[in-house]
Amino acid sequence: MSTQSRAGRTCSRVSCRAIATMTLTYVYADSTAVLGPLATFSEPHSYDLCDRHSARLTVPNGWNVIRHISDDSESGPSDDDLMAIADAVREVAQNHHAAAAPATSAAPQSGVGRRGHLRAVPS
Repeated sequence: MSTQSRAGRTCSRVSCRAIATMTLTYVYADSTAVLGPLATFSEPHSYDLCDRHSARLTVPNGWNVIRHISDDSESGPSDDDLMAIADAVREVAQNHHAAAAPATSAAPQSGVGRRGHLRAVPS
């Protein structure tokens, strides 16, 4: 199986050579078809569709379609997402520093601590 770039994948419909822009996935347990932005990787149980075929999508009677159309301006994480990640990293670092404090007090006071492959440089 070859890995293709997101922009290089073509529509899964037979004899369609258009560039895929959406990915269709079925949730059989919920009788739902989910149509969203093009997935990062081509998955065996999902279908990449071009604009024309994603707009003309029909599903069996009784099934629901969830269409998630992404806005191109929403590419990447939001500022809130980045702040949440930064806060989580700070919290882990503080907890790790608090847990490692007794072990570093017995270390020689050379001004630079070494732990495995990492080196802590005092500020």
